Amino acid sequence: MEIITLTSTYEKWDTVAAFAENCSWRAGKELARLMGENEFRDWERVFAAFEGGEPVGFCTLTEKDGLHQKYPYTPLIGFVFVDEAHRGKRISEKMIGKALEYAKSIGYDKVYIMSGERGLYEKYGFVCMGDFESVYGGSEQLFVISV
Repeated sequence: MEIITLTSTYEKWDTVAAFAENCSWRAGKELARLMGENEFRDWERVFAAFEGGEPVGFCTLTEKDGLHQKYPYTPLIGFVFVDEAHRGKRISEKMIGKALEYAKSIGYDKVYIMSGERGLYEKYGFVCMGDFESVYGGSEQLFVISV
C-alpha cells in the first residue's frame, strides 16, 4: 500500500482522475472533472492510495471543499473514497493521515472535514463542531482536528 500526494504534474494524475470518474461513488465524477480542468490552487492536493500500482482510493485537501465560503475554516479534507474491494484495510485513515501531515507541513494547525456521517471521523480524532451550511444547499456536520 502506497499513499501518494498528487499535483497535476504527477505522472499518475490522469490515472487517478480516470479511477475517480469510474468509481461507484457519484461524487467521483465531480472530482474527475475538477482534476481534468485542474481546478486546484497551487497548495491544494489530491491524495491517492495505490495497491499493486493501481489506485484504490483518494481524498483531497482544499481550501473549502463543500463548506460555504462565508465560514472562515480552512483547509478541508474532502472526496474521501476507497474502492469497495479494498475497504477494511484502514486506507481512509492512511490517506487522511497523509493529508494531515501535508497540511501541517504547509503551516496549518487545524484541518476540517464535512460529513453527514456520525462516528466515522471521530475515530480518527476529529471533533464535531456542529451543523454548517454547505455549498450544495442544506447542511452537514463540520469536524475539526488539531495537527
